[in-house]
Amino acid sequence: MNYTDQALEKLKNELGSFKGGQKEKAMKEDVSAALCEFCRQEPEFAQAIVQSDKTFSDCIKAVAAGTGTSISDLEAYKKAVNFYFPGARVNSKMTIDLIGDANTDSSANQEKKSVLDISLDDLF
Repeated sequence: MNYTDQALEKLKNELGSFKGGQKEKAMKEDVSAALCEFCRQEPEFAQAIVQSDKTFSDCIKAVAAGTGTSISDLEAYKKAVNFYFPGARVNSKMTIDLIGDANTDSSANQEKKSVLDISLDDLF
């Protein structure tokens, strides 16, 4: 079994035995899903999770620490990744299509003209 499969199994098992408060329970599913996706994208990150003695419950506790009443998804993912792999970065990209469903021209050139790109990192 490779590190990716092992990490996915570890996260799944630890999600099933999760221990935490209300705030932690509210974010555990989404953070777990993001961590699983990052493991699929980067085998070295998966290896860090497999070889860590840290638990997912501890990860979510660290993510929730100091958040007050809310935290953005992106910030939660960044904190979770850094819990397992200090110094790693999470990048996110969102696009907006101003034409939307009214766009009937399927050419790549027209699509590029109607889409604005924004990096969530620029907002911080």
